[in-house]
Formats: sequence, structure tokens, C-alpha cells
Amino acid sequence: MTSDVNTATPPDRTIDAIVEAIAREAGRIALAHFGSLLTLPVERKGHLDRVTDADREIEEYLVAALRESFPDDGIFGEEGGHIKGVSERIWVIDPIDGTFNFVRGSQYWAISIGLFENHRPIFGTIFAPARDLMITGGTGIAARINGRPMPMLPSFDLSRASTGIGIHPSVATDDRLEVFRFVSDELRINFRCCGSSALSLMEIAMGETDGYVALGDSTWDVMAGLPILASLGVSHTIDWKHVDLREKLRFACGSAPFLVGVRPLLDRVALAGQRRD
Repeated sequence: MTSDVNTATPPDRTIDAIVEAIAREAGRIALAHFGSLLTLPVERKGHLDRVTDADREIEEYLVAALRESFPDDGIFGEEGGHIKGVSERIWVIDPIDGTFNFVRGSQYWAISIGLFENHRPIFGTIFAPARDLMITGGTGIAARINGRPMPMLPSFDLSRASTGIGIHPSVATDDRLEVFRFVSDELRINFRCCGSSALSLMEIAMGETDGYVALGDSTWDVMAGLPILASLGVSHTIDWKHVDLREKLRFACGSAPFLVGVRPLLDRVALAGQRRD
């Protein structure tokens, strides 16, 4: 089990205000595309060309804005933006996390901007424009939501526990079924699949769920959320020193008791994934 708290050099204190402003402008661009999708005839809803256009435009804006604000840093983006910097820091961005929700008119999508330094995420901002929710935090920066401090999370209570689940379409059916079987039959807790990794992590930060189990998430899906959660005392099972930013991740995050509970599941599905890879 690892935690990101107080393990990296704290970023500049003004970084949160800068990145929140960038995220909000990216949200304005995203909402313009989102609104145009909602006006399409029913038979054309769900066409991914439009969301790809939105992804690219938002990522182009994010890359330009981050390069202007942090010219020495590198950038790694979902849509292919990969710029090498001269510092040890890399901004890892996802312009629209939850594209299927986006294209179907659901509010469950978000812009994710995370900072990676010294082999671990140290800062992040997640903005859900359609819900007007923004959370920010990381090493040396207390988590806040829409500018207000976020309270520390309640203790884990198995009798009312819930976890988010995220599974990439490429994951084998046996592994998918094992996740749901384990959560339902062995942990005996409720689960949610909201279709956005960033928002699944936001749900933990807001106290709506107790943890998250992911098979096949990308680094850009979680780079912003994990340092925010770390500032709230939430740990995860990723060993970043052995992770390439292009890799798919199999991990869990949550309180210490939650991670103890899901460890047998991760051992099973991680080994299964390695055998298939």
C-alpha cells in the first residue's frame, strides 16, 4: 500500500489557482461541444466523431495553456500530446474523461489535470463542467471543492460501504466477472460504475463511496484524482516507480481497511492479467 502524502517536493502555492483557471476555460470549451451534441437529432446521438473533435480541441487548449504557464514542464495527454520538458515535472491530462457519458448527454464527465514528479502524482484538479464541480489538492495543498476546504473522510464502515468500479473494455470477461463476484459475495458491499474514472475518484473525495477498483485505467484517468485523495488520507496500491505513463493500471484506492479487504481480489486479477499479457 502506498500513499502520496508528503513524499515529493511541494509545488508552488500559486499552482492551484493557475490550474483551476485553465480547467475552467477548458470546461467552457467542452460545454460548447456538449450543448451542440444535445441538439442533435436522436438518430445521430452517440456518434463519436463529435466527441473526438471536442477531445482534440480541449487538449490543444490545455497543452497551450500549460506550456504558457509552466514552460519548463513536460506534458502527456490522452489524445497524443506528448511534449518533453526540461524539468522533472510532467502534466498528465485527460480532456474528457467519460466520453461515452458525454456523447449520450450525461453530466458524468470531467476534465482531469494531474502533475507527475519524482515518479508519483503530486497535484491535481478535476473539473466536472456540467455539474459545476471542481476539486483540487495534492502534496502541500489541502483538498478543496469549489474553493471550500474538503472535510476529512469518515471511517470505513463495512455495513454501509460502497465502492466504485472501473473496467476497460479490453479486460477479459473472467476478470470482469471476478471483480463483481468478489465485491458482491465476499466483501458484500454495494458498488457503482459511473463511467468516468476521474469522477469515481471525486466520489471518494466527496464521501459518496469508500473506494475504487480499476482494471485497465490509463494514467491520465487517475493522475489528478489520486493526489487529491492522498491529501484526504486515502491510499492506493500503485507502485509508480515501476509504471510507464503509457501503461494500463490495475489497482484499488481507499482507506487502509478497504484496501485490506480488496487485496485478495487484486492478487487474483493482477496475476490473471499478467498471464494473458
